[in-house]
Amino acid sequence: QSGARINISEGNCPERIVTITGPTDAIFKAFAMIAYKFEEDITNSMSNSTATSKPPVTLRLVVPASQCGSLIGKGGSKIKEIRESTGAQVQVAGDMLPNSTERAVTISGTPDAIIQCVKQICVVMLESPPKGATIPYRPKPASTPVIFAGGQAYTIQGQYAIPHPDQLTKLHQLAMQQTPFTPLGQTTPAFPALTVTGKQRSSTALPLQAITIFPCICPGLDASPPASTHELTIPNDLIGCIIGRQGTKINEIRQMSGAQIKIANATEGSSERQITITGTPANISLAQYLINAR
Repeated sequence: QSGARINISEGNCPERIVTITGPTDAIFKAFAMIAYKFEEDITNSMSNSTATSKPPVTLRLVVPASQCGSLIGKGGSKIKEIRESTGAQVQVAGDMLPNSTERAVTISGTPDAIIQCVKQICVVMLESPPKGATIPYRPKPASTPVIFAGGQAYTIQGQYAIPHPDQLTKLHQLAMQQTPFTPLGQTTPAFPALTVTGKQRSSTALPLQAITIFPCICPGLDASPPASTHELTIPNDLIGCIIGRQGTKINEIRQMSGAQIKIANATEGSSERQITITGTPANISLAQYLINAR
């Protein structure tokens, strides 16, 4: 009915991406139909609800990060203008979506406000085309968390950790579902080494949503293999994105990986900083993965 081309990504993921392509008018018509459909669903869901106020329709756009600056405007002037003229709430995410160079732009309000808002965003995007290559965001399939303890993989079932059947095959399948990332300073995709039952698997990436590091959950499981140390060098101009504002990102990486991470002070005349990671092989691998992902 809209005349736009509409593609919906595969369905085995927690979220799916709807891509709308075509002339500007066709895109607006498609967005209008989607927004009204969402409002209809909200209205239907409220017929059996005790809530008195109707929640707004909310859409999340996926926008190349290089275009987000134009969308925000100097000192936030453009995004403020869009909010005031359309009545929609617009929020641009601070971080890029996983394994991509795209950011989420969340719009909420009435269907009419959303349609006007999308029109203005499209105008900005036409005036300021993306710079450089865009790595598109692709949702990852949902997967069962895996715990490592003493070189053995376990899955959680209720309150118990069950030894993972055919663990190496399953881990390999999970790893292969991930988009390869390129470590800093390299041009070809490579993966951190992951120690599984004492053997180095140099081609296995640690999927973020497929591995959860816990302290030892079950009595008798050795969750603490001997600690070792690994060193990385990072260019000075990238160290900020790893540390994050007031150290938030590096602290997050420490907590998620369970590794100790020390960043050396800047040395005069050097264009690089040294990062020292200490922990078990699995801790170090996960810390490396998270640093590379940042």
